[in-house]
Amino acid sequence: MHPTPETMAAFELWLLDRSVSLIAAVLILIAGWAISRWAGRLTRRGLDRLQAFDATLKPLLSSLVRYTILAAALIAVLQRFGVETTSLVAVLGAAGLAIGLALQGTLANVAAGVMLLLLRPFRVGDGIQAAGQTGTVREIGLFTTILISDDLAYVSIPNAQIFSGVITNNSREPVRRINFTVAVDYSNDIEAAQKIVLDILKSEKRILAMPAPVTGVAALHEYAVDVVVRCWVHSGDTEAVQFAIQKAIKNRFHAAGISIPARRQAATTRTDQVEPPVRAPQMKSV
Repeated sequence: MHPTPETMAAFELWLLDRSVSLIAAVLILIAGWAISRWAGRLTRRGLDRLQAFDATLKPLLSSLVRYTILAAALIAVLQRFGVETTSLVAVLGAAGLAIGLALQGTLANVAAGVMLLLLRPFRVGDGIQAAGQTGTVREIGLFTTILISDDLAYVSIPNAQIFSGVITNNSREPVRRINFTVAVDYSNDIEAAQKIVLDILKSEKRILAMPAPVTGVAALHEYAVDVVVRCWVHSGDTEAVQFAIQKAIKNRFHAAGISIPARRQAATTRTDQVEPPVRAPQMKSV
C-alpha cells in the first residue's frame, strides 16, 4: 500500500519542522555555551575590579552565572521540541533524588563547601593546614578547595575532608608567637647564655616590644639544659624572624664559647668475655 500524496506532504512538513527545530536547538546550545563562558569571565573581571569585594566569593558567583545561563539554554532547547517544563520539573526532581543517592560523597562536598563559605574559617590568600596539607588558599569551590603549597605545588582537597577535620589558619591572627628551645651543655654559664638570647631578641627590629621577649630555663636533662626562646612577631614575619634569630644565636654562642651538649658514651664491659673464676679443689675427709 503506497502512501497518499497528502500523507507524504504531511511527513515532509513534519520532517522539515523537526529539522528546523534540531538546527535551532544546536544553535541555542552553542550560543548558550558561548554566552555562559563569556558571562562567567565578564563577571569575574567585574568582581576583580571591586577591591572591597570578598575574593572568596568571586569564583562561586562567576560559576553561578555561567551555569544559570546553561540551564536556561537547556530549557529553551526542550521547549523547542515541545517538552512541557512543568512535567520536566517532576522528572528532574525524581532524577535528582536518584542522582543524590548515587553521589552522596559529591553532595557532601557541596554541603561542606557551602558551610566553608558561610562560616569562613579561612579566606582566599590565607595560609592554612587542613586534611594533612599545608599551603595558601587560592580558591574555595563548591566541590574542592585549591591550595598552593610552599613548594608551589597545586593541591586540590575535597571540601568534606577539610570541613570534617581540624583547620589551622596561620594568617587569621595579626600576631604570632615564636617559641623554641636551645640545648646548652651543663659546663656552660647558663646566665651568660640567657643574656645572649635576650640581647638578640631585643635587637631584632621585627620582634614586637609588647608582649616582651622571654627567655629562661625550660627543662633539665641528663647532659643538657634547655633554654627557651620566646617572642611575638607579625604573622607575615614569623618564618623569616625565626631563621634570623636561630642563626644569630648559633653565631653568638660560638663566639662566646658556649657549646651545645656533646653525645656521651658510657664504657661497658661485655660479660661473655670475662673468664669465670677458678674454684679451689675441695678436700675429702677419710
